Amino acid sequence: MPTTLLPGLLPGPLPMHGIGGAKDLPISPELAISGAVAALTISFIVLALAWRTPRYDAATDGRPAPAALSTLVTSAGWSVAMRVLGLVVFGYAAFAAVLGEDLLTNPFFGMFYVWLWVGLVFFSAVLGPVWKAISPARTINLAFARISGSDPDEGLFRYPAWLGHWPAALGLYAFVWLELVYPYSTELGPVRLWCAAYVAVMLLGGALFGNDFYENADPFEVYSTLIGKLSPWTVREGRLLVISPLANLNTVVPRAGLVGVVAVLFGSTAFDSFKDSAPWVRFVQTNSFIGEHDLGLVADNLALVTFCVGVAVILSVGSMLTGVAPGQSRLGLPRQFAHSVVPIILGYIVAHYLSYWFEVGQDTLIKASDPLTTGADYLGTGDWSVNYWLSYHPTLLANIKVLAVVLGHVVGVVAAHDRAIRLLPPRHHLTGQLGMLVAMVFFTAGGLYLLFAA
Repeated sequence: MPTTLLPGLLPGPLPMHGIGGAKDLPISPELAISGAVAALTISFIVLALAWRTPRYDAATDGRPAPAALSTLVTSAGWSVAMRVLGLVVFGYAAFAAVLGEDLLTNPFFGMFYVWLWVGLVFFSAVLGPVWKAISPARTINLAFARISGSDPDEGLFRYPAWLGHWPAALGLYAFVWLELVYPYSTELGPVRLWCAAYVAVMLLGGALFGNDFYENADPFEVYSTLIGKLSPWTVREGRLLVISPLANLNTVVPRAGLVGVVAVLFGSTAFDSFKDSAPWVRFVQTNSFIGEHDLGLVADNLALVTFCVGVAVILSVGSMLTGVAPGQSRLGLPRQFAHSVVPIILGYIVAHYLSYWFEVGQDTLIKASDPLTTGADYLGTGDWSVNYWLSYHPTLLANIKVLAVVLGHVVGVVAAHDRAIRLLPPRHHLTGQLGMLVAMVFFTAGGLYLLFAA
C-alpha cells in the first residue's frame, strides 16, 4: 500500500512497508535472511528424518469446542447477526462513497483499502472464513431467492468445474492493480466504480450459478477462506470444532486457478515492497514521461505481472520436479501444493501491513464518525486519537515481522512435507521435496530482501 494513500490521516511517515528500510530498524537484513534460510533448511532436515507418515487428517482431527460456543456459532441467529453486520458496514461505506466528498479524508478509502483488504486477513486468520459469513452479495442473493421462492444454492446453471478459482484470481489482480498501479487509486470516482462493478458481477454470478459462484469466484471470499484455513476453528456436521491449523489447511480444495490465486496474493505483496525500493523509485522517476508516454506506469504494470507470474512459475517448477504415482498427472502437482504458500502469504501480510492496519485502521474509525465531513460524530469516535504504540517500539515491531515471515515459511514447509508423503511415491518422499525446498528458500530470501529494501 503506498504511503501516500491517505495523506493527512497520519502525523508522519509510518513503517507501512513490512520491515522497512534496513538502516531504519535495529535488525541486520543479512542476519534476518541468513537466519530465515537456516531455519527453513533445518526444518526440512528434521521433517525428512522424523516425519515419515501423514499426520493431518481434517476428517478425524479436532475436538469439540465448548458446547455454549458451538451452539452460538452454529445457530441461525448468529448467521443472521453476521449478515446484518455485513450489510450495515456495506451500507455505511456506500453512504460515504456516494455522498461523501472526494477527499482523502473520506473514510471510504480506509474502509476499502484497510478494513476490507487488510483487516479481512487478520480476522479470517483468527476466526475463520469471515467474508463468507458477512458477504453482502451473499445476503442480497439470499434475499432475492427468498422473495422469488428459489434456492440460493442453486442458480440457473451449474458452475463449471474447469473455471475453478480463475475468476477470483482475476478479481484479486484487478484489486491489486487498482491499489498498486492505477495512478488515480485515491480518487473517489474510480474506486467507487470498481466497487460497483464488483457488486454487479457478484449479484449476476449468484443469480446464474448460485452460492457455488461465491465459493469459487468471489475474490474476497476465496481470499478469506484460504486464510481462514489457518484458523483453529472448523464446523463439521453442524458442530464447531477446535482443530490444528495445519489439519485445517490440509482441507484446501486443489481447484483450477488456485495457483493463480496464491500467485497474485504473494506476488502483489512482494511487488508492493519492490515498488518502494530506492532503485525502482529512481528508475520510475527517471523514466516517468518520454514524450506523451508514461513509461513509469508501463513499467509498474509489467513489474506487477512479472512478480505474480514469477511466483506461479517458481511454485509450479518446484512442485513438478519429482516423480509421480501411476495415473497421476505431473501438471496437477502445483495446485496440490499451492496450499503450502498460504502460510507464507499470511506471514508477509503481517510483516507488510501490521502497523499500517493497526494505526490507519484506527484513524479510519475516527474519520468514519464524520463520513460527509460536516462535523458530525455519528459513531462517537470523532474525538478519539490514534494509538501509535507499535511505531514507538521499532525493535519489537521488527522482531514480530521477521518472526511472522520465518514462521509462515516453516509452516509452509511442514504443509508441503505432509502433502508430499501423502501424495508422492515412497521413493520420492524425500527427493521430491527438494524442488519445493529450493522454491521456499527463494521465496524466503527474496521476500525478506524486498521487505528490507522498501
